[in-house]
Amino acid sequence: MNKMEIFDQLQNYLLNKKKPSQYIKNMMEDGKFNEEPFDVFLELRNTEQEKKFHPEGNVLNHTLMVVDEAAKVKDESSDVIVFMWAALLHDIGKSKTTIKRNNRWTSYDHDIVGKDLAERFLYKFGLDDDFVKKVSSLIRWHMQILYVNRNLPYANLKKMVSEVSIKDISLLSVCDRMGRGNLNDKDICDINKQNEYFVKKAQNEQKKLSFQM
Repeated sequence: MNKMEIFDQLQNYLLNKKKPSQYIKNMMEDGKFNEEPFDVFLELRNTEQEKKFHPEGNVLNHTLMVVDEAAKVKDESSDVIVFMWAALLHDIGKSKTTIKRNNRWTSYDHDIVGKDLAERFLYKFGLDDDFVKKVSSLIRWHMQILYVNRNLPYANLKKMVSEVSIKDISLLSVCDRMGRGNLNDKDICDINKQNEYFVKKAQNEQKKLSFQM
C-alpha cells in the first residue's frame, strides 16, 4: 500500500469504527506504520509518561484510548473528520518534548510543538489549508482545560476562542482526560466538573470579545 492508501484506511477506521484502536493496532502489527510519515506513531510507543497521571503507560497507549473516547462523541463535534484526526494526533508533540526532570517525565510545550508536527504530517497528504488549520488548532489548545482549572499562566482563553469552537475543544479535552487508565467514579466526576468550569470561563471570554467588536 502507498501512503495515501494507508491514510485512507486509517481515516476510514477513525470515522466508522466504534473502537478504532483495535484496527489501528492491527495496522501497526502489519507494518503499515514502519515508513515515514506514519512512523511518528512508533515514536509515541517509545515515549514514556509519568505513571501517576498516566497509568496506562506510553503515549501511544494513551492516544489509542483517547481515540476510542472520541469515537463515542464524534457526532457531537462540528466536523467529525477534523475531530477524529485531532484526537489521533493530539499528543504527537510528546515524542519531541518528553524528558525526565527531577526524576519525573515531563512534556512541556507538547501542545505547541504538536501543532507544528501535525501540520507537517497532514500536509504530506495534500490536504487543504483549512482542514489542516482546524486540526492543528484543536491540538494547539487541547491543554487549556488544565491550565484554566489550575490558574496557570499558560492559559490564553482570548486567543483560544478566536481559533477553535468551544464545544469542539471541550469534547477533545474531556476525551483526553478520560483516555487514561484506572479512572474511578470520582475521577470522572472531577473531569466533568473541570470541563464545566472550563466551558463557562471560555464562554465568558467569548462574550467579552463579542462586546468589543
